[in-house]
Amino acid sequence: MAIIEKILVANRGEIALRAIRTIKEMGKKAIAVYSKADKDALYLKYADASICIGEAASSGSYLNIPAIISAAEISGCDAIFPGYGFLSENQSFVEICGHHNIKFIGPSVDAMILMSDKSKAKEVMKKAGVPVIEGSEGALSDVAEAVEMAKQIGYPVIVKASAGGGGRGMRVVEREEDLEVAYLSAESESLTAFGDGTLYMEKYIKDPRHIEVQVIGDSHGNAIHIGERDCSLQRRHQKLIEESPAVVLDEKTRAKLHEVAVKAVKYLNYENAGTFEFLLDADKNFYFMEMNTRLQVEHCVSEMVSGIDIIELMIRVAEGEELPAQDTIVLKGHSIECRITAEDSVKFIPSPGKITKYVAPGGRNVRVDSHMYQGYSVPPTYDSMIGKLIVWAEDRDKAIAKMKQALGEYQIEGIKTVIDFHSKMMDNQDFISNNFDTNYLSKY
Repeated sequence: MAIIEKILVANRGEIALRAIRTIKEMGKKAIAVYSKADKDALYLKYADASICIGEAASSGSYLNIPAIISAAEISGCDAIFPGYGFLSENQSFVEICGHHNIKFIGPSVDAMILMSDKSKAKEVMKKAGVPVIEGSEGALSDVAEAVEMAKQIGYPVIVKASAGGGGRGMRVVEREEDLEVAYLSAESESLTAFGDGTLYMEKYIKDPRHIEVQVIGDSHGNAIHIGERDCSLQRRHQKLIEESPAVVLDEKTRAKLHEVAVKAVKYLNYENAGTFEFLLDADKNFYFMEMNTRLQVEHCVSEMVSGIDIIELMIRVAEGEELPAQDTIVLKGHSIECRITAEDSVKFIPSPGKITKYVAPGGRNVRVDSHMYQGYSVPPTYDSMIGKLIVWAEDRDKAIAKMKQALGEYQIEGIKTVIDFHSKMMDNQDFISNNFDTNYLSKY
C-alpha cells in the first residue's frame, strides 16, 4: 500500500468543500486551488493551503492542466482528487498526473477510454452481458447511414453525441422526414460543445425512468455496488431531484440490476468509483445508457442510505486497500436530494449576484452540501449549482415530509433560487405517488 499524505482538490464550490472535509477527517492534508473569481470562496478557509491557478474563466483556471500540476508539485501533493466536471474525465490529465508521480484518485486511462465514447461503450457492455438498447453498431458515418439505421430499428429514434453529456448533441426523431435536420443539428451542437461531431443512434424509449447504480472496484479485482438511484426528475436532461432507493423497482429487477453492474465493473477491471446509468421501460426492462467514470453529483443519497463516505472509499482504493465485502454494506431507509441552483424557479434562468441573507436548514438526518454564506457573491462564470439539500428517513413518505420541512427553513435572499420549485414538487401528487418519468417536467 502507498499511503497518500497530501491531496490537491482540483475543483471548486460545494464538492471542493465536501472533499476537503473528508480528507482532513482522514488525517491527511488538503490543498485547494481557486480562480480569481473564487478568491472569497468558503472552501478556501478550511483547506490546509490554497493556491490561485488563474483567471475567472475555467479555461484559464480549473481546466488549466499546467497550472494545476504546478500547484500540486509546489505544495508537495502526492495525489489529486478531481471531483466531477472540469478535468474529472480528462484522459490526458490522468496521464500527465502519472508522468509527475501524482496519484489520480479515479479510474485508469484505459477504463476512461473504453467508456468515454458512448457508441463504443455500448459495444463493450454488450460483450460484458449488459442489456443495451437496439441501435447503430458504433458511430454513424453520415446522414444516409442514419436513415438506413432508423429504417431497421423503427421510429422513434434518438441520435446522440458519442462524446456527449448533459443532453447536448441529442435529438429525438419521430419521422424520417425530420431526420436529416435533426442529425445535422446534433452534429453541429456536439462539435461546438465537445469538439467532436461523432453521432450514434438508438431506438428511443418513450417515457423511461432513469436509474443508475453506484459502483466501485479496487486493484485486487473486487467490485461492489452501493445501491441504485432514481434520477428521473429532469429538466432538459439535467437532473433536479435524485433518490435512493428507486422505489419503482421490484426486488427481482433490483437484484438483477446490481448483479449486472458489478459484473460489468469486473469485466472492465475497473478501479475506483463510477456509475452505470440505465433506462427503465414500462415493462421494467433496463438498458445500459452510459457509464460515468467519476463521482456523481448525487452520490450523497447513496451515502445516506449506506452510511459510507464514498470519497473516503475512493481515497482508500487509490492507496491500494481492498474493498469491504458486499454483504457488509447494508442499505436502509430512503434518501432524497434536491439540487439548489442560482436560477429562477420558473424559467431556470441563471441568477448570479450577492447573497444578502443565508440560513441553512437543520435537524435530524438533514444534510446541506454547500459553499454558500451570507455576503458571498455567486459568480456568473460557472455552473449555477450552489448546493445540495439531502435528507434521510425510514421510508419515502417520511423523506418527502422531511425534505418539505427542510426546504421551508432554507432562506437565500439577494439572488433567485429553485427552492420554490422543489417545495412545490414535494406537494406534487404525481411525485408523491411516484408517477413520473424523465419527460414529466417537459409536459408542464
